[in-house]
Amino acid sequence: MLLDTYGRVATDLRVSLTDRCNLRCTYCMPEEGLQWLAKPELLTDDEIVRLVRIAVTELGIEEIRFTGGEPLLRPGLAGIVERCAQLEPRPQMSLTTNGIGLERTAEALRDAGLDRVNVSLDTLRPEVFQRMTRRKRHGDVLRGLAAGRAAGLTPVKVNAVLMPGLNDDEAPDLLAWAVENDYELRFIEQMPLDAQHGWQRDGMVTAGDILESLRTRFTLTPEGSQERGSAPAERWIVDGGPHRVGVIASVTRPFCAACDRTRLTADGQVRTCLFAREESDLRGAMREGATDAELARLWKVAMWGKKAGAGIDDPSFVQPDRPMSAIGG
Repeated sequence: MLLDTYGRVATDLRVSLTDRCNLRCTYCMPEEGLQWLAKPELLTDDEIVRLVRIAVTELGIEEIRFTGGEPLLRPGLAGIVERCAQLEPRPQMSLTTNGIGLERTAEALRDAGLDRVNVSLDTLRPEVFQRMTRRKRHGDVLRGLAAGRAAGLTPVKVNAVLMPGLNDDEAPDLLAWAVENDYELRFIEQMPLDAQHGWQRDGMVTAGDILESLRTRFTLTPEGSQERGSAPAERWIVDGGPHRVGVIASVTRPFCAACDRTRLTADGQVRTCLFAREESDLRGAMREGATDAELARLWKVAMWGKKAGAGIDDPSFVQPDRPMSAIGG
């Protein structure tokens, strides 16, 4: 069991497979990209599967989310998924992706054992997509979403970040489109995890702004805290149902008290929080010959030191050194 001093138990593991990405989203990284991890620094397929096995069979992890960077850029992704799907007890497995490449891989990932996908799409307008991502790949993302739905990787969730002056007027249109296509939409407040450290608290689109915009066209009924559990998104029933929309308000409505997540970076570091400034090195210990029991103990020690909250709602908050692409979502 991965227990911390505040009584929270981690049952959800986010596994970053690479820090590389084929988009250059303005709220994540500069146009020229970043200094990527060298291949020897990355966990191998065997190392990833071993750490996932320890997490599932010895530490009580029930859900695995594969992230990046962009996880579809990881060679051998389907093989990793297939091997993890064979674990007992079998974990639920999902993938967070920008959708580029999902059109050709959705069926193989489903056959390997993947349960569902989260796809990032911030706008319905191709020209705005190009401005936000610095790439002309809007159609690829839409086709990836459709392929994920056709392959049964459902519910297909869509993650959207709204930026002032770019797409902050699109919330109602995005929700109408998601309802029409049977996608489950999640708006995410822009978080201070950009490599440029350009995030400004007073310039972000807040959960309150998003909900106010949505209510100009839809009736939203709160789903309630009991249904939410430890999920990061607050959800609302749209026009009486059955569709729902969520808002992940990490900045203005932090949900740290119910957090059940632990994270493993692509280079084998345990992070107890997305906004943590400390990491615990499992890769080094593993490559020096640590046993499964020793690795499990190191993981437990790391989680025992988890802080009460990220502190992101505090004006004195200091952004982590590593950006989102290096941490994993």
